[in-house]
Amino acid sequence: MIATVAICAGATAGVIARPFRWPEAIWAVGGALLLLVTGLIAPAAAWGAVLKGSDVYLFLIGMMLLSEAAREQGVFDWVANLAAARANGSATRLFTLVFLTGVVVTTFLSNDATAVVLTPAVYAVARQAEVKPLPLLFACALVANAASFVLPISNPANLVLYASELPRLGAWLGAFALPSVLALLAISLAIKVIYYYRFGMPDARHTVQQALPFSKDGTKSIALLDLGHTHGNFLTEEFFFVMARTRA
Repeated sequence: MIATVAICAGATAGVIARPFRWPEAIWAVGGALLLLVTGLIAPAAAWGAVLKGSDVYLFLIGMMLLSEAAREQGVFDWVANLAAARANGSATRLFTLVFLTGVVVTTFLSNDATAVVLTPAVYAVARQAEVKPLPLLFACALVANAASFVLPISNPANLVLYASELPRLGAWLGAFALPSVLALLAISLAIKVIYYYRFGMPDARHTVQQALPFSKDGTKSIALLDLGHTHGNFLTEEFFFVMARTRA
């Protein structure tokens, strides 16, 4: 018991601290292999645990492929640039648009997409408009956490944590929608108080006149359609489930 706890604690600490700058996967997989080598977990039990998560793995792979396709086709750059263009030089409006964009991306593509893909695009746009990037980057980072419970797919950890006991969409929204909204409002207010009212936040020196155009071959449109189709299927399945439960 003590050895199992020690190995798990060490692997978790390695994932968090990343000693020697080794990737998190090395510490996680290393801890699992150590449990197998020491006989603290039977190979059959380990393999059974892996198989139980197959649906989660496939879903995460699909979401990562969708996010990568969107990144590769410049969808995130286009969205960030569009927000800057709609801000018309107003730093406050730009913050609001970036904040809302982060909420949408986190909700439908996961918090990883916001933190890893959207944030660099927002930073590049902030440099282009010559506004202070820190409030926008904080917005992306904090929204990636606060909005990660809006939907079950908003955070991969939700799927791993609940596994086969994942609540239906209606029950999930009933439990997490209001806390998520309150958390997002609190974060927005806190960032504005700290960076806008305390230190001041001048408007952009350069107004982004026009959003990046869609590519001529329509690849951005295809990426957006893929995203819409995936989440449309998810919501449609939930709708028919609720209708079936209502009739029963």
